[in-house]
Amino acid sequence: MADTDTLELLLRKLERHTPLPEADRRAVLALPAHGRSVPPATYLVREGEPPTSCVVLLSGFAFRHKIVESGARQIVSLHLPGDALDFQSLYLRYADHNAQTLTRADLAVVPIAAMRELVTTRPLVARAVLMDLLIEASILREWIVNIGRRNARARLAHLLCEFACRMDIIGLSEPDGYALPMTQEQIGDALGLTSVHVNRSIKALSQEGLITRKGRLIGFPHIKELREVGDFSELYLHLDEAIG
Repeated sequence: MADTDTLELLLRKLERHTPLPEADRRAVLALPAHGRSVPPATYLVREGEPPTSCVVLLSGFAFRHKIVESGARQIVSLHLPGDALDFQSLYLRYADHNAQTLTRADLAVVPIAAMRELVTTRPLVARAVLMDLLIEASILREWIVNIGRRNARARLAHLLCEFACRMDIIGLSEPDGYALPMTQEQIGDALGLTSVHVNRSIKALSQEGLITRKGRLIGFPHIKELREVGDFSELYLHLDEAIG
């Protein structure tokens, strides 16, 4: 069984929108789980395989992606510490996507059968999981709009604003900005752009004074203006949402 502190991140994520009674909180913390540390590019979910576990990201970053026949990759979501990868495996027989680590990561691995038992016997926990899935779907819709209807400069600005907002929520912002865990190639795969186009867009935002760069540390000296460039509204993140 994992230490209570290990599953505390999962509990915190579930309670962000759905406060749980003490009995449900104890049930979450009592889930059988084991810790695991993995290097970058480790597959956590493979398309076409039946799920055997629900992985909670304790540290580091991960992403979901699809690979088309040509071998090209489309990144469809970015995951931060506290995120569960992935709750849809509770209800679907096979994975329809891949999930990999972006960086070195620490994980809590919960057997899928134990997680299914939890949501079956604890209705409020099931509602918390449902809320998490609904918000993930909302983020995915925004990513589709971002790729389909915004230009390269706006796409990049939007992605950076979302990353900053989500990092702020979990308390991982730094005084000088945010350590973006993605290479330019990975950013391109998330935005439907080439690495060259990503590089040009980063330089453009930097020359306009909307971002600062120091290695992978990105600073936002004019976040209001950057949000305007990216047509960014945090509504789709449902930060104040709650199930009554």
